[in-house]
Amino acid sequence: MSTTKYDHLPEQEKHAALAREEAAIKAEALRYHDKHRMTPAKAAKLTARHVVLALLAAFWLIPILWLVVTSFGVDKGPNISTFFPKAYTLDHYKALLSPDSVNQFPQWMLNTFIVACFTCVISTLFVLMVAYAMSCMRFKARKPLMNIAIILNLFPGFLSMIAVYFIMKQFGLTGTLTGLIIVYSAGSGMGYLIAKGFFDTVSKSLRESAYLEGANEFTVFWKIILPLSKPICSVIAIFAINAAWSDFLLPYLVLRGSALQTVMVRLFVFSTEQTVNADTMMRSVVFSMIPPIILFFIFQKQLTENAVSVGIKG
Repeated sequence: MSTTKYDHLPEQEKHAALAREEAAIKAEALRYHDKHRMTPAKAAKLTARHVVLALLAAFWLIPILWLVVTSFGVDKGPNISTFFPKAYTLDHYKALLSPDSVNQFPQWMLNTFIVACFTCVISTLFVLMVAYAMSCMRFKARKPLMNIAIILNLFPGFLSMIAVYFIMKQFGLTGTLTGLIIVYSAGSGMGYLIAKGFFDTVSKSLRESAYLEGANEFTVFWKIILPLSKPICSVIAIFAINAAWSDFLLPYLVLRGSALQTVMVRLFVFSTEQTVNADTMMRSVVFSMIPPIILFFIFQKQLTENAVSVGIKG
């Protein structure tokens, strides 16, 4: 027999209390129903909102869809007579992935992939360590360093590129992928505020319990804080890879005149060279979009978890 919080009352009072509670629940359900009832005005507003969102989605997606579909067409550049190709072929992509004296697309993709992967690993660890120090540790220069970082974030990155270039030239890092990796990884520390906001929500009792067990700061960070930071790690990793993959200005400045080139630099060169047609450039753009899309689907679950956790804690 089930028990209730009114069992201590006499039988008559108990039934009355249960009846009042049931009536309150029904009244609350009716209020909820009335509040969320779909009226004609609400339906029209919701329909208009979905129509606007659909139009915006079409505005952004149709050009990309056309670019992808047309890249498989047999027609070339000015000879395209229909919105979608009448026939399709993979020969153009086979030619793109077959290196020759002009086209070194596989090597350019490999260069970009190397820079993006090393930048992802180094910058993610760097950002997490800086964020942990600023969030969980207390030292004299903590607040001045945080203020300096915030002020530096107000300035666009390209303002420092000339100085960065001359420093790299002094150390012999121009024309190398190592120089790019160092600059990308060092510059990522300014984005520590995202991870710091996450670490600020972690309970201090976890760290204090670990200290009582004899753990040091490195053990606390590596074995307690880091496993809890998987969602934010995925966000930082995506930002790092995307920055290294899609950047044009710094690779163009650092790798100019070098045999080593990245995809974005070569896409710019494609647009200025007479020997490369628009079809080659179009297929290069389509192929260069594949890694970021794959990356998004790999980290989609972590990104969703991070968005939900931030929404709940906010």
